[in-house]
Formats: sequence, structure tokens, C-alpha cells
Amino acid sequence: MARGADDTTARNWFGDDGDAERQAHQRAGDDGSAGTAAGEAVQASVAPPHRSMALDETVILPRQPELGQRSHTPLYRPEDRVALLETAVIPRYRDEPDQPPTLSELAARYGLKPAGARPGVGEYLRELWRYREFIATYANGRIVAQFGQARLGRLWQVLTPLVNAGVYFLIFGLILGTSRNIDNFICYLCVGLFIFNYTQLTASTSVMSISGQIGLVRALQFPRASLPIAMSLMQLQNLLLSVVVLAGIVLVTGEPLSFEWLWLVPALALQSLFNLGLGLFLARLGAKIIDLRQLLPYILRTWMYASGVLYSVEMFTLHLPSWAAPIMHANPALVYIELARHALMEGIPMSSPFEKLWLMGGAWAAVALVLGFLYFWRGEPEYGRG
Repeated sequence: MARGADDTTARNWFGDDGDAERQAHQRAGDDGSAGTAAGEAVQASVAPPHRSMALDETVILPRQPELGQRSHTPLYRPEDRVALLETAVIPRYRDEPDQPPTLSELAARYGLKPAGARPGVGEYLRELWRYREFIATYANGRIVAQFGQARLGRLWQVLTPLVNAGVYFLIFGLILGTSRNIDNFICYLCVGLFIFNYTQLTASTSVMSISGQIGLVRALQFPRASLPIAMSLMQLQNLLLSVVVLAGIVLVTGEPLSFEWLWLVPALALQSLFNLGLGLFLARLGAKIIDLRQLLPYILRTWMYASGVLYSVEMFTLHLPSWAAPIMHANPALVYIELARHALMEGIPMSSPFEKLWLMGGAWAAVALVLGFLYFWRGEPEYGRG
């Protein structure tokens, strides 16, 4: 501080606790050469240990009112340095800013998580249960959209397998003669076509459930398994109507109504679980390999020819090597077709004993559902990102 300022003015600058600063600065004023060293000593003595000190700044302060009177002596006199303005070297302290929280800390604080993160299996199942209404509504909407433009509407769900049955009966039953050794070949053929058609349509619609709805997948956040599950539910609804027509065909062709028909319910339940697992598997595979939808029809047609739909299952034993016949008998499509035929028909040839068919049907349903679900669940973060 310049010489001539009284204690009151110094306290106004430094505060009541600024004696050390004031004394050091007054000494610096007496010896101008030591001003810088004194200022640094003052700063070092009063700076809190947790603060960093900025560079000293010369601050121009207005004089206090009692010192603001104009001097009557010439301003060039050394002892009258104090004029209307006074100066002081005031140390300025700067608090060190706190480190900003990391993104992970902010996410943990507010309960946020990545939008595409894969939840645990249990949490994923609970999410699917919470979205059950969405799944049912989406399945119904797809059914309406599928047949909404046709004049016959959902009647095509029944007409399509019936027309196929007529064509296959003409070619395989009459022309090629595959109806030999089967008394009721029309019923045999229709049961095989209706049951296999259920699996075929589930596979063909599920393979496009993710890749065909990429806009929906990118726009909304929901468990992606909802889409292939909805496709399986849609085909199950179609099957229920087809079963009514199939029961009429069975009765018209001469098969009796019996309690054995009740076996059809658990057989279709196992097939539905198998279809669901297959649909989940194909949904992820179709999202990774876009061209799979073009190749799948040929795979499904070959699968149908190998499933005993159009001919007697005795052909496997007659025309295949001894090691290949058991492999064909374990075909899951053939297993579910034979369970349905055993429930609805009497005196038909079977590839395996009835108990063995149930064991294989249950095993295929469990394996397909578990593996298909896990395979789809592991790809949850990648859907819609390619």
C-alpha cells in the first residue's frame, strides 16, 4: 500500500484478519526492491494448503471517503503520493475445481443403463412377461394385415393346406402310387400336411421377424424376442382354425371319434414349444444372414420330403441303409406328425413305438426351446445396429 494510508483504510482492503498482509505490504512499501519478495511471503503465509494461488494482481481501488479529499499540496511531492486513487497488491486465491463425475458414475447415480445392453436371463424373461399384451396385439395385427386385402380373409388359412393336399394327392397318391399299404391315404396326407405346415409357416415368418421389422426395432426399446414369439403365436392361432377343418376331414374319411383324439393336445403343445425355439433361432440367424430368407424355402421343402408327409414312413426302412433309418426316424417334424396321426387315425404304420415318440417329442421341444432362446438372447445387443 502506498505510504500515508491509515489503519482503517488498510483494514478495509484486507479485513480484520489481514494484519500479516498489511504489515508485510507496508514493509514492502518502505523498501520497493523487496516488494515482490514480501508479497510472495505474505501469500505463502496466508494461503490455505488446499488452495492454489493465482498470480498477484495490482487492483486499483477508490480511496475511502475520509481520504478522498483533494490535497492542497502539489501532487509531485513524494510525501503526497496518495491522490484520489490508491493501489494495493492483493493475493487472489482460486479454488481447485472438483473432478467431474465419470459417465459410469452418473449412470449409477441416476439408474441409467445402455439402451442395447443385454439383461440377465431372469430379467429378460420378466420383461417378456410385461410385454405379453404387446406380443398378443402384434400377433393379431399381423393376422389381420396378412388376410385383410383378400376377399376370403382368414378362410385362406384353411384353403391353402387343402389345395396343397389335393395337388399332392393327385401326384403322389394317384400318379406315383405312394398310397399303397395305407388304407386312408387322404386322411394320412392331410394330417401330415396340416402339422408340417404349422412348423413350416412358423419358420418362414420367424426368419424375417427381426430383419423385416428393422424400423420398429430401431425406433422402440423392447425385448426383441417379442417379435419371433408373436410370429409363433400368430401361426398357433392359424393352426387352431385348421385343426377344426382337419377334424372334419378325419371324420368324413371314415375315422372314428374316440378318446385317443385327446393325445392331439399335448402333441401340439410340444410342437408349439419346438416351433418357438426354432423361430427364435432362425430370427437371429436371419438378422445376421439376410439371404437366408431366400434359401429357407428350399430347405423347408427338402425337410417336408424327408418327413414322411407324402408317403408311408415304411419307405425309410425299405430304401435307406440300416444306419440312416434311425436318423430319419428321429426327425422332429416326423415325430410330431406321427404323434398327430396316432391320435387321429387307427391302424397306420409307425416308424417308432408310441412311448419312444413321446420321449423324442419332449426332448426335441426342450432342446430347441432352451438353445433357441439362449442363442437369441445372446444377440440382444446387436439387433438393429447393422
